[in-house]
Amino acid sequence: MEIRPILSALMRSKVALVLIGLQIALTLAIVCNSLFIISQRVQMMGRESGINEADTFTIGSLGFGAAFDIKTSIQEDVALLRSLPGVADATPTNTTPMSNGGWSTGINLTREQKTSTAPSAMYFVDEHGLNAFGAKLAEGRFFTADEITFRERSSVDWPPVIVITRALANKLFPDQSALGKQVYLDTEGNPNTIIGVVERMQVPWIGWSAEDGPDAEFYSTFVPQNVAFGNFGRYLVRTEPGRRDEVMKAAEAAMLKSNHSRIVREPRTIERIRAEGYQGHRAMTIILIGVIVSLLAVTALGIVGMASFWVTQRTKQIGTRRALGATRGSILRYFMTENFVITSLGLALGVLLTYGLNYWLMANYAAQRLPLVYLAGGIVVLMLLGQAAVFGPATRASRVPPAVATRSV
Repeated sequence: MEIRPILSALMRSKVALVLIGLQIALTLAIVCNSLFIISQRVQMMGRESGINEADTFTIGSLGFGAAFDIKTSIQEDVALLRSLPGVADATPTNTTPMSNGGWSTGINLTREQKTSTAPSAMYFVDEHGLNAFGAKLAEGRFFTADEITFRERSSVDWPPVIVITRALANKLFPDQSALGKQVYLDTEGNPNTIIGVVERMQVPWIGWSAEDGPDAEFYSTFVPQNVAFGNFGRYLVRTEPGRRDEVMKAAEAAMLKSNHSRIVREPRTIERIRAEGYQGHRAMTIILIGVIVSLLAVTALGIVGMASFWVTQRTKQIGTRRALGATRGSILRYFMTENFVITSLGLALGVLLTYGLNYWLMANYAAQRLPLVYLAGGIVVLMLLGQAAVFGPATRASRVPPAVATRSV
């Protein structure tokens, strides 16, 4: 089919051509970038944290009264929790992955550094920490009982040994083992020796330090200390498979009974912590899906409305063509081709807008570069959407009888 007559006809309806083209371009830009953001959020929400989430929960204790002693309470509580039927292990801890609260610090390789080599979340645990978290040791060893100390509010010194994650080890010592290496959690203190590497442990903060690399959310360090700040203690409990819910109730009741000089905080499962931690990402995903569906629907309706208007406006011309021998198929192809031209022009502009929007997101929100596959997919979807939207009006145009050409206006 000749394209020149179609272009000539479109030039007589420049306003409609521009409006539909802009609509298609904007839809392509927003849909492609939105799909990319959604895919990143879904991938983030589905990644493994490094902790046994299905069988693990946390429980807290807040003491009151002058006689309450946090050190004694921590020792008694962990002994009590480990003795409960169905408990696989328990440890005191200051935080958990995805909880959006905790302690972090920068790690230096030398005393002279003014800028840290990498940031790290700090998990304060005892010798049961690795087993209680359900984490996997990749290299070296974990802490022993005689290495565990209490960290007072006034403490400034860090312990001589630490355990870090593989992601942090790769950041600090690329292409070499981190075992036995020394780092500085405090450049004014003594160096800290890495005695073990844990396969994976997510930091408490969602989206934390993303500018440091794709694995920055797994820059974590285990510290052999129990935190004795104020009168609050937090414990992580891993249960035998399938017994988490019953152990949660038993643990809360046992802790309430063992010490009446404190308030026992409601147990929270790691699955609940994950759901609460990612609720913002989940909401964004739902909103963006709604935006995509709405944009595609509005674009399709715009194409249908434009095509229907042009069919009505050209009814007598279509009848004349039919009278001169044009088949229904040729009329159908004309309108389908016309829509293809309009959509192609809109998509050409849309490519520029898509990467313009992506560049703006990269500059202002630390977004990643949009892969070509999303652009290609968006072009295919909108091209198919345009052809599907115009098919109804084009079919109606193909059914115009030749006799229409003989009717007076």
